[in-house]
Amino acid sequence: MAQRDQLVDSRHRPRPPVDSAGRSEFASFYAQTMPRLVVFVLRHGADVHEAAEAAQAAFVQAWERWETIEHPNAWLRTVAFRHLLRLRDRREGPFQNLEDPPGGVCPLERIELDAQEALVLKVLADLPMQQRRVFAWIYDGFSARETAELLKITPEAVRQNLARARKSLRRAWETLKEDHQ
Repeated sequence: MAQRDQLVDSRHRPRPPVDSAGRSEFASFYAQTMPRLVVFVLRHGADVHEAAEAAQAAFVQAWERWETIEHPNAWLRTVAFRHLLRLRDRREGPFQNLEDPPGGVCPLERIELDAQEALVLKVLADLPMQQRRVFAWIYDGFSARETAELLKITPEAVRQNLARARKSLRRAWETLKEDHQ
């Protein structure tokens, strides 16, 4: 993987897919990736509305640059995380439920969290940001080396933050089991 997810060739202007094959490829990628991207943002302590907005904003930018993005999975996660930080900085009013236009099912409707996943997200929300970030990248399939490159930290820092996040999750899980006995 490249040092960073960047545009393939900065000499060319970013542009959306120009033909039907490109638009179809993007639509398929969106349908497959959007739910995972929302969960990725949730792992950073976002609520469902913040996560959906950040993921959607990332896809809007991806559409505009689709034909020039080299590593779309990493690129989207980086952009969605940055959007989440901006959302939190400005803390606008509550999320407005706008009706989806006709023409399909929103991929967000496929996100289903069981009790264990909801607990993990709750515990993650209480962790320091760096532990949440490392956890989210690793559990989304990125290696420690890739995560370190993308977050601009050392692989050792990735492993240490991941170990701390797992320890917190284990403690929370044990507490939950004790409470239900």
